[in-house]
Amino acid sequence: MNSEQRVKILQDLIKIKSVNGNEREVAEYIQQVLSEYEIDSKIIPYDENRANLIATLKGDESGLTLAFNGHMDVVEVSNPDEWHYDPFGAEIEDGVLYGRGATDMKGGLAALICAFIQIKTQQIPFKGKLMLVATVGEEIGMLGSKQLVDEGYLDEVDAFIVAEPSTAQRLYYAHKGSIQYELTAKGKTAHSSMPEYGINSIELMSDFIQQFNQTLAKRIQGKRHPEMGDTLNVFSVIEGGTQINSIPAETKMMGNARIVPQFDNQAMLDLFEELIQEMNETHEGQLSLNVMQNNLPVESQPDSKLVQVIQSVVENEVEVLTLSGATDASNFARLKQPFDLAIYGPGITELAHSVDESIEIADYLSFIDVFYQVAIDYLK
Repeated sequence: MNSEQRVKILQDLIKIKSVNGNEREVAEYIQQVLSEYEIDSKIIPYDENRANLIATLKGDESGLTLAFNGHMDVVEVSNPDEWHYDPFGAEIEDGVLYGRGATDMKGGLAALICAFIQIKTQQIPFKGKLMLVATVGEEIGMLGSKQLVDEGYLDEVDAFIVAEPSTAQRLYYAHKGSIQYELTAKGKTAHSSMPEYGINSIELMSDFIQQFNQTLAKRIQGKRHPEMGDTLNVFSVIEGGTQINSIPAETKMMGNARIVPQFDNQAMLDLFEELIQEMNETHEGQLSLNVMQNNLPVESQPDSKLVQVIQSVVENEVEVLTLSGATDASNFARLKQPFDLAIYGPGITELAHSVDESIEIADYLSFIDVFYQVAIDYLK
């Protein structure tokens, strides 16, 4: 496969509008490309128009299993008029390819696909298995990776390369977990001139926010991860009331907690439930919690075999770090077996989800060679 063919695969992926869905078309495209090189793959339906894909290359059965992972969905383009390029045109100018998902993360996914094909076509012997794992719904819900873990497809994996954008100089071996939630405060409406006949849901929510922030600050003391820092919480969306002269009967708030193992997901959820129960017993009105996403923190070893192999393959120095954001690896953390982890891929993190999202062609092509060599060396 030459460079033009490799670039065309990335362009084809970007042209498929898999915005928060429609990944089946991406999976079918990948399956078609793999079949051209006599590589079998399995499409695993998630729901209508959404499907994961897994392909496996098998070597000597005595070896390890390495999984290449990338997600097929992209975020929406909120205002196409702000773009200088067609968000789904995959246009190239001065060695840069533009399009939604170029960096996050169809660039990484395409690089994994090309490296996977190269290993098959060159027929280099290796031990163990190499898997290609393409998932749905990473951007909202991390749906595909959860399905694959729940259904046992990843039970034998010893190491994951998650090709999220990192640049060649940075590699992440751990990241925080993520809880996304909606909190509802129920009150009672009344005329604003007679507030004593109503229950103000905005005030109830405000009291909860203050109590929660004070209590969380106390609970996380002494529970800091040495590199990832503290568990934190952000109340990010709030909506309440319908009319300026009426007591608001309902207020909704959404937020996002970022979790480290020292104050874990269950500790955070327990705190919510504890304070909700306390306020429901002491205040008029009722609070309730809806957890929309609950992803675990994930942590491997910064000097794992996989990390060492990557550092030996890459010519430039690779800094090993932790990440505040979350990836599909959050669901891999629920696997029973320990595993090596490297979140490492082409593209610049800061360009993800941005206007005129892009990736340098040279960066993309170089990562194909890196992924190829890392797989060969890891599976010796």
